[in-house]
Order: sequence, then structure tokens, then C-alpha cells
Amino acid sequence: MSESEWPQSGRERMVIPAPVGICGTGIANPEEEMVRKLDERHVMMMGDNPALARFPSKPTLLDFFKLRLQPITVRHLLTSASRALDAGQSERVVLACLLHDISNGALIRSDHGYWGAQMIAPYVDEEIAWAVRYHQALRYYQDESVGYAYPESYHRFFGADYTPPAYIRRDAEYARGHRWYMTSRLITLYDIYFFDDSPLPDTERFEDIIGRNFRQPAEGLGLDGSPAAHMWRTMIWPNNFL
Repeated sequence: MSESEWPQSGRERMVIPAPVGICGTGIANPEEEMVRKLDERHVMMMGDNPALARFPSKPTLLDFFKLRLQPITVRHLLTSASRALDAGQSERVVLACLLHDISNGALIRSDHGYWGAQMIAPYVDEEIAWAVRYHQALRYYQDESVGYAYPESYHRFFGADYTPPAYIRRDAEYARGHRWYMTSRLITLYDIYFFDDSPLPDTERFEDIIGRNFRQPAEGLGLDGSPAAHMWRTMIWPNNFL
């Protein structure tokens, strides 16, 4: 596409990083400097960024996999879902595995299970959203009945002396007594806690499962007015100033 086909054409579009992404990193916030630069040739980024792939008019779930999720997250989710499918798990479990880390891929990492559950809640069965929410807590605690042990990679990620905070311990204990416990536990079982070089599964493998279990809004994800639409819009336009 030519420059003239993008919003704010002919001007430098300045991007201010999200505060949550730079807090504690030592990276300086460039906002004051950018505000001083504002003139007829410099604007704050709003709308489609030419540096990113443009979404179709009615975005679907797989559009986000293809156009926004980080490649490492796409591989992780497709591999986890493939493991569940190969093991003969239900479509609900497979979709929960496919979506469990979706927040990590293009929105926010901290408390990703809680964010991810809110993102998908308007579009999936309540059990799937519940499972995504509580996998975040359950992954820290073993369950010998299904062969799940504390991931060895977590010692490398967090240190051997890491102890989950109180809210994680509380939510894991709550989840253990819930009727949907095993759906969430199976996410942790088929999760990949370190990455390998296995072939990347094809998204086509999951198209029918998504079609039967994910309520795609007619207007497109992010444009439908659901309580979570703003989260999907943020991924469509991640660099908007406001």
C-alpha cells in the first residue's frame, strides 16, 4: 500500500510505549519529548500503523494469530492445542489450550490467565474461560493423578526459591475444589514449558473446532461492542496514543 492510503499520511507518526511495558525497566518515557515535537509534520500515532499488517474489516480469531500474536506464542498455543487434540481430549479442552496464553502474545504478560479469560469470555463457553483463568494458578502446583509436576523450566525462569504470591495460592486452592478443575488442569498438562523445534502445527487443523466453539461476532472481534471488545481493539491498534 502507498503512504497515502494510511491514516495520518505525510507526517511522522510518533509512538509512545505503554507505561506498563516500561515500568521498572530503566527505559525513559519519551512522552514529554514527543509532545514538544508536535507540529504540522509530527503527530501522535492513531489508527492503522503502516509498520503493522492491516486487519480485514471484520477480524476473526485466526486473524489475530496471523497478524498480531508473537511467533513464539503462536507456536506455543498451536503445539499445546495439538497435544490435547492428539490425546483425544474434548473440543472444549482443545480450544482452552489454543487460547490459554493469548494475552501473552499481543496484549499483556502479567496476570495473563486473568486477562485472557476476560478477553475470550463473551465468545466461548463459561467453562473454557474459567479454565483459562485458573490455569495461571494451577501451573505452580503438581497433580500426580494426571502426571503433572512443577515445570523444571520454572526454576530457570523464576529461580529455585520462587514462591507464588498469596492470591495465586488462594486461587489454586479454590480451583482444586471446582467442578471444572480438570479442564483447567489439562491446560497445564498439555502446556509446553520450554520450546522445542517440532514442526509448527497448521491453524487449519483447528478451524472447525473454532467454528463450533468460538462465537465469532458478525461485526468482527474488537468491533462488536462486547465487554471485552476494547482488548481486541488494543491489539488491532496497539500504538494508539489514546
